[in-house]
Amino acid sequence: MSNEEEFYDAVTGLDSDESYEGLSEASFKDALVFDGTSQKNNGSVPQENGIKKHRTSLPAPMYSRNTISVWSILKKCIGLELSKITMPIAFNEPLSFLQRITEYMEHTYLINKACSLSDSIERMQAVAAFAVSAVASQWDRTGKPFNPLLGETYELIREEQGFRLVSEQVSHHPPVSAFHAESLTGDFVFHGSIYPKLKFWGKSVEAEPKGTITLELLKHNEAYTWSNPYCCVHNIILGKLWIEQYGTVEITNHSTGDKCVLCFKPCGMFGKELHKVEGYIHDKNKKKLCVIYGKWTECIWSVDPQAYETHKKSEKKDNKKQKNEEPEGAENDDADDMPEVQETVSVIPGSTLLWRIDSRPAHSAVMYNFTNFAMSLNELEPGMEAILAPTDCRFRPDIRAMENGDMDQASREKERLEEKQRAARKDRAKNDDEWSTRWFQLGNNLYTGSQDWIYSGGYFNRNYQDLPDIY
Repeated sequence: MSNEEEFYDAVTGLDSDESYEGLSEASFKDALVFDGTSQKNNGSVPQENGIKKHRTSLPAPMYSRNTISVWSILKKCIGLELSKITMPIAFNEPLSFLQRITEYMEHTYLINKACSLSDSIERMQAVAAFAVSAVASQWDRTGKPFNPLLGETYELIREEQGFRLVSEQVSHHPPVSAFHAESLTGDFVFHGSIYPKLKFWGKSVEAEPKGTITLELLKHNEAYTWSNPYCCVHNIILGKLWIEQYGTVEITNHSTGDKCVLCFKPCGMFGKELHKVEGYIHDKNKKKLCVIYGKWTECIWSVDPQAYETHKKSEKKDNKKQKNEEPEGAENDDADDMPEVQETVSVIPGSTLLWRIDSRPAHSAVMYNFTNFAMSLNELEPGMEAILAPTDCRFRPDIRAMENGDMDQASREKERLEEKQRAARKDRAKNDDEWSTRWFQLGNNLYTGSQDWIYSGGYFNRNYQDLPDIY
């Protein structure tokens, strides 16, 4: 077997003697590299310095939401879950929630860094930075991803980042999305099941994090678990939409007993805490080993606890001098004004930079505020149809139509798919049939003991027979 054949087998999990009837060698190679750019060059995927290039733009800019009013829809939903409420498609973004959670992998280099470190505390720092970076793409992302259909899947292979991922919508009510990512070199496994609860509170929509995220560093025989912070989108009815993340994220190293407790701070009265993240790494005896601080929209640093406390005392003295100069907060019954906090993170002397956010493309504002990574998630290359599962998000006609700027078609297709899903559910109930998941099974998380959806394997064997017709 050639090195090239070994590489393709390693990436896809395929055996070399598997048959690909009707698929040319060039199409096969293009299909395997199935997260490529939409610009073709003589049938091959464009590369730059040996790294495959991905598309950096969507086919059409986003639809203006300024003319849409949702008050008539939401006024009866205050305090209720929104999973069963049909929202105007103009408030969506052209990605499925399965693709949205794939954005956890944008900063996979932090996992690879953790794998390479010999010190367990340094590994925890890298894992903490990764946990924060996983929510960074939500900054200014006020569009709602499409709810995945039951049985919908998504896969992504990124050779340059060294991972492959598969996800499946394993439940519709409640909506649960399960994912499993693994290193192409066998260094890590990253998996979880997410089922956020959305509630409308008059001016805002709050997403309560549900589900456990697990990262296993196989070389070090370590496993880390955590849950995401709360996310709130303000000014759903009136005013400029803006997002804040808040709540406590506790990362546990189940091998050493070390923990990292991060506080995502709410913005507060004058916005001084907006986007801030602060916390400690401590050992199993509660001894503080280092401090983590920064902003989830900008950067994360670590520093010695003593240096941090000294800095804090100095900061308190300065704040006392300014306290009497603070203006009183004005009450605004119409909108929750976003605090105009422009200052960057104040770096404490002796700190170590753990992570810094990547800049977004210049046209991001008219492309749903997507990052470069998000921009490439729904691209569909010629030849990919022959290799992807027919349940993959890229085949959803409503998302595809919205991405292409055809909002009327997107709305019609969304309604058709939802009706088709309801009809299928009624047929199963009539025949006493239970839905069977394909790639994930309900079980228990090995480390927390809590109920979790566990990848049962086999997806990358490319045996996609008997999959449901959901589109």
